[in-house]
Amino acid sequence: MRIGLIGAGAVADLHAAAAEALSGLRLTAVCDLVEAAAGRVAGPAGAAVFTDYRDLIDSGLVDAVIVNTPHGLHRQMVTDAAQRGLHVLVEKPMATTLADCDAMRDACHAADVTLVVGHIQHFLPEKVAVQSLLADGGHGPVVMIHDYRTTDYRPTTRSAWFFSPQMAGGGALMNIGAHCLDRSTWLGGAPAEQITAATARRFGVAVETDGALRLRLANGVPVSISVVSDTPHKADDLTIVCERAVITASPRLGVHVQQDGRTRQIRKRRPSDIPDAFRAQLSDFAATVDGRPARVSIEHARHVVELVLAAYRSAELRETVAVRPTATHAAA
Repeated sequence: MRIGLIGAGAVADLHAAAAEALSGLRLTAVCDLVEAAAGRVAGPAGAAVFTDYRDLIDSGLVDAVIVNTPHGLHRQMVTDAAQRGLHVLVEKPMATTLADCDAMRDACHAADVTLVVGHIQHFLPEKVAVQSLLADGGHGPVVMIHDYRTTDYRPTTRSAWFFSPQMAGGGALMNIGAHCLDRSTWLGGAPAEQITAATARRFGVAVETDGALRLRLANGVPVSISVVSDTPHKADDLTIVCERAVITASPRLGVHVQQDGRTRQIRKRRPSDIPDAFRAQLSDFAATVDGRPARVSIEHARHVVELVLAAYRSAELRETVAVRPTATHAAA
């Protein structure tokens, strides 16, 4: 399968390396508005370089594309690729509105092409290890989850589009919070049915820089999420309280289980964890093109966007907002 990469910014190198590492796949084209950026990513693979994504999808050089662009551009690029008969892996968040999510899903269905949303949390080795622990059932059911992520939304720390409400769809919650909402509902075992949120906007930017969320999942599990910018110490800490143990996961510290006063380290951090995750994600995409179910469903990816938007409504109204699971979620 010939892969075209649209967008040579953040994580582009990881996508490109994954395409080159997997048997049966190769990177054949890269597009970016900045030609030199596209050329840098394309160079190791000898891939063609484009500065207009429409030229790439019309080139005949690709069978599938990875859309790695600002969130507000996802809908047009995905629907255009679908109309050319190309399979699509689009970076999270799926889109910035539910209408855009639905348009993307419908366009790919009508064209009979695969659409997968790149929620990398489902492939990170430490999160996969947590999923295995929970599936084993030996620690009892999940009774609560706490998720804490730090980030940096000072205007000098990232590309300008991240601070555009129209292009990014929001700030720290749409970007970093989407990871937390994804993994908390996934590992919590159910979609959310209500959310309460508060946000802060600092550093003179036009989007939120910090946020605090409280969710109740449809199975009754309470979840708390905090996303904080420009902290003294960086953190990416997930704590899952089970009936008989507490599980913690961190890309830096690995996975630990505390039970009856004893701590066990289940998995240590490895330098290859993130590249391994991107390879696993792209392998899953290729398998989905071949007809297997995707590890991350479109319904789940859409629900993540739904929750971010519900959080914004909650913060604006200063009240709890109800969320109705889709028919697919309710059946699950």
